[in-house]
Amino acid sequence: MDDSDELGQAKEIKEACLQYLIRREHSQQELLKKVSEKGYAKPDVLTVIEQLAEQGWQSDARFAESYARSRIHKGIGPLRIKAELQQRGVSDQPFNMAVEDIMGSWYELLQQVYHKKYADIPYADSREQLKRCRFLQQRGFTNDMIRRVMAE
Repeated sequence: MDDSDELGQAKEIKEACLQYLIRREHSQQELLKKVSEKGYAKPDVLTVIEQLAEQGWQSDARFAESYARSRIHKGIGPLRIKAELQQRGVSDQPFNMAVEDIMGSWYELLQQVYHKKYADIPYADSREQLKRCRFLQQRGFTNDMIRRVMAE
């Protein structure tokens, strides 16, 4: 393969990456997977993605914040968001600022989720209490937070 073929392929890879980034933020891992599935070699794709990151077109931090915001709006807690970000290859990016901007705190989000689901209806027995706790755990809230909201 000569230089013009390599440059042409790099341009195609860049265009494919930009098509994804135009629609929404993507992590480097997501871009690598999606563009590689189009038949490009992973090392070539990774080189282009790194260049896009250096130029500011792609940012794992921006992706993490955007992703966290969307999940927070759906009432998802910190443990689940962190796990989902790890699956997308951005486990070390902070996203607590997104919560502070939107909600104020994780506990406020938990209270909103709980009251939206259960209103002010008290639970009748311990089985109902456990059911509510499991619901909140599946949403990704910590046990300490859940105990606190259940005690209210």
